[in-house]
Amino acid sequence: MAILRFRTYWEEDESIYRDVAIRHTQTFLDLHHAILKSYEFDNKHKATFYRSNDAWQRGREISFEEYDKQYKVAPLLMSEVTIGSEIKDPTQKFVYEYDFNKNWHFMVELIQVDKDENGKLEYPACIRTEGMAPSQYGTKGLVDKRLAEMEEKYDLQPEAMKDGFGSEGEEDNMETDETEEASEDSQDANDGF
Repeated sequence: MAILRFRTYWEEDESIYRDVAIRHTQTFLDLHHAILKSYEFDNKHKATFYRSNDAWQRGREISFEEYDKQYKVAPLLMSEVTIGSEIKDPTQKFVYEYDFNKNWHFMVELIQVDKDENGKLEYPACIRTEGMAPSQYGTKGLVDKRLAEMEEKYDLQPEAMKDGFGSEGEEDNMETDETEEASEDSQDANDGF
């Protein structure tokens, strides 16, 4: 059974991507769920795939359902179309659109075909993550576990920062200041007479 590996780029930043491995017999609905899970998005909005070419032009639509809009040709449905049936090219591309109000666009590209399954994986599976996923509903990272790890790594806890700089070396500076003052006093006392 062929395993297809797709790289899913976020349209606004190609350095952010997820690699998803999926069986060629699985449907676009399975791929849809895998992409959302890999980017930590919920599954509450409309979505569609478009067959595409090397210039990322949109072709035939493979939709979650038939939506209330004008179609030149009725869309195929994700739940009915296997991924293998739509692979026409060794670097086949699809455009994935999610949440038609926010317009999340992802570029989905076939990057590898394997003949053998990995027995340790449950397909579809996200097998590579690159870059921090965009936040679906706004600012991300303020309460994110990755920020907490960074705080811990660099000791950015508020308790550690509220005191300002540490007191390391303050005693040495006080002794040096007293010595300098004493030597200045002795020079003032000895006016050269």
